[in-house]
Amino acid sequence: MIDRETVKNVAKLARLGLSEEEIDIFGSQLSVILENIAILREADVSGVSPTSHASRLTNVMRDDVPQPSYPPELLLANAPDQEDNYLKVPAVLDGGES
Repeated sequence: MIDRETVKNVAKLARLGLSEEEIDIFGSQLSVILENIAILREADVSGVSPTSHASRLTNVMRDDVPQPSYPPELLLANAPDQEDNYLKVPAVLDGGES
C-alpha cells in the first residue's frame, strides 16, 4: 500500500486538499491502480504495433470552430497566482520578473 506521505505529496502536486479520511481512502485506491498497472506491464505486446488503436476510426476530431468559452474568473478560480485574467507563473529567465 502507498504510504500516507506519498498520498499527501501527490495531493499537493495536484493541488487537492484531502482530509485524513480521504488520505486513507485514496492511498488504498492508488495502491490498487498501481497493482493493476503492474499486471498490464506484464502483457506481451511484442506483436502489437505502437500505433494500434482499439477503434478503427481515423478522424474523430470536430472542425476547429470557435465556441463560447468559460469566463476567465471561473477558469482562474484555483490558480495560485493571477493578474489581469492571466495565470501568473514564476520567471524562468535571468533578470525577468513574474
